[in-house]
Amino acid sequence: MGTDKDTRTMNFNDINGNNSIIIRRCNLEDLEGVIEINEKELPEDYPYFFYKSILDNFNESFLIAVDIDGNVVGYIMWRVEKVPAIDSLKISNKGHLVSIAVVKGYRRLGIAKALLTKSMEEIKKKIIDEFVLEVRVSNYAAINLYKKYNFSSQSIKYKYYRDGENAYYMVCKAK
Repeated sequence: MGTDKDTRTMNFNDINGNNSIIIRRCNLEDLEGVIEINEKELPEDYPYFFYKSILDNFNESFLIAVDIDGNVVGYIMWRVEKVPAIDSLKISNKGHLVSIAVVKGYRRLGIAKALLTKSMEEIKKKIIDEFVLEVRVSNYAAINLYKKYNFSSQSIKYKYYRDGENAYYMVCKAK
């Protein structure tokens, strides 16, 4: 089960050189904080069982950022999707970025970058062929971050979000 206490930590120095954030695996006790961030910072909400399913099945790449007081200030979660390859009869494994969020007061400190870097290392261990994600076409900060990781826009998913906004479908080949 993904709810074990394996919380290997990574001390994180923010762009100001402060070592006040820890990146670690999410555990069951952290889900309430993750859900709170999602509901506060993102317009898309998921039911509890969705987070629990990601935690149970992909816990190594479900990471959180915790401040010095132990508060969850950011998270990232991935899943692996098995899909038919476009150019063959084989099955392709895609690491799908489900959600990433950082609390407003902690943005622009490099936390999203640290979460993305560490989680991509972890999900890659699942022998994936490519990383994929959807991002709001208006979310320039996120789009620019993903481009730094060699994601490129492959298509537009029209009216992808509940409020009708379009999403870029972005892909990055796993190396």
